[in-house]
Amino acid sequence: MQLFYKHSYQCILVIMILANLSACLVGPDFKSPMPPKIRHYTERPWTYKTASVSGKAGVSQRFIKAENISPQWWRSFHSRKLNKLVCRGLVNSPNLSAAKAVLREAQENLNASVGNLFPAFTAQLSAQRGSGAGFFNSNASNSTVTGSNVPTGSVFTLLNAAVNVAYALDLFGGVRRGIEALQSQVDYQYFEWRAAYLSLTGNIVTTSIAMASLQTQIRVTKQLICEQEDQLRIIKQQFKLGGASGADVLAQETQVAQTKATLPPLEKSRDQTRHALAILVGSFPSASCLPTLYLSELTLPTRLPLCIPSSLVRHRPDVRAAEALWKAANAQVGVATANLYPQFTITGTYGKSDSIGNKLIGSQQSNLWSIGGTLLQPLFKGGMLIAQRRAAIAAYDQAAAQYQQVVLQAFQNVADTLRALEADARELRAQKKAELAAHAALKLTRQQFYLGGVSYLTLLDAQRQYQQTRISLIRAQASRYTDTAALYQALGGGWWNC
Repeated sequence: MQLFYKHSYQCILVIMILANLSACLVGPDFKSPMPPKIRHYTERPWTYKTASVSGKAGVSQRFIKAENISPQWWRSFHSRKLNKLVCRGLVNSPNLSAAKAVLREAQENLNASVGNLFPAFTAQLSAQRGSGAGFFNSNASNSTVTGSNVPTGSVFTLLNAAVNVAYALDLFGGVRRGIEALQSQVDYQYFEWRAAYLSLTGNIVTTSIAMASLQTQIRVTKQLICEQEDQLRIIKQQFKLGGASGADVLAQETQVAQTKATLPPLEKSRDQTRHALAILVGSFPSASCLPTLYLSELTLPTRLPLCIPSSLVRHRPDVRAAEALWKAANAQVGVATANLYPQFTITGTYGKSDSIGNKLIGSQQSNLWSIGGTLLQPLFKGGMLIAQRRAAIAAYDQAAAQYQQVVLQAFQNVADTLRALEADARELRAQKKAELAAHAALKLTRQQFYLGGVSYLTLLDAQRQYQQTRISLIRAQASRYTDTAALYQALGGGWWNC
């Protein structure tokens, strides 16, 4: 055993000394791209304060220069129902669980690849039993016993035990470049997981807002139907007393029917949105038990964080994921380059051989050891290796272009959202004025109609305008909530603060 340890130690020492020489890494070293040198998200400057109007959804929003965003940004809407829905989705979402599983897979693939940097040790044990000199002659390479010393008809057992060591010297960094590529894949899957987290939370919030908007529209539509039905009863009474014509009654009945006809599409959209929300939180539509949410239960955030443009590329998980793919493509160029150079492999073996026979021969033992190396230099493969390197360079260029495209889209998302928030505030103010004017006009027209000052058609037109402005006002309110959530998403959602 002492001899075994001595030779094993010498083999490992030689391997480790040669491993220290393998410090060369062929291929380009990846450098993270510099952030875009721009100062503004939009071409035209925007105000850091939006317009305001009365109501919870009409408050003015201010943009605050800040690098930190709360990872639980949805809590800024101050809705317990919304908070519970998001937490429920984070726990039960299959998409998020799948993203986590893919990340674990990438990490384990990286762990497995790291093993290529170390020598591989294998143990080998064999046993053979036979008789006669022919048996030992067939195994002469593994035993010191020769057939000339073996009586014919004798039965013997040959035992071989050995430890094999193999180590591929990574002189040109092909293995390490491969590990670098796998590490980039781990980074990519990590940012994909963060992107799935951001997408899930954003979709739950925006879908909840859409459902709250539809629910509010349904409630207002039902109120309008009740008001119009009351108006219809009054018109019928006036008709009986001779104060209204049959045409007026038919016109009001038509108005009630038309308003009722708008209710089923709203209910269909509400139910479909509810089903989509159930899937987002990881439940079946038939057993989701989702709460009923109205826009009046939400609070519009008044202070919106806005990071400087140069830091957006570090905050967006999709941009970071594209950078990781770019880095992986860069490492693959190194792998393809290393394949053009010689490959060195060192092997070593140490073991024992023991023959056990009858009493005439007895038992004989011998030590077995060997150490060697191989050199593999590609000479001609029909241009395959050169073509593979050119393909890796083309893949690198593709990844670089895709990264630039993702960066451009990220800045477009922020610019679009900023303009949307600014326009939403102005639209809501205009819709509020239109709703107040339509309500005042309807009230005045109704009084004039009762006094005989206007025709019923004028009253009917005032009712239609008031109905349209109320629904448009609700939709304008929902747009402010939705685009506010979109801004948090466009800025990265604060995942780096988790």
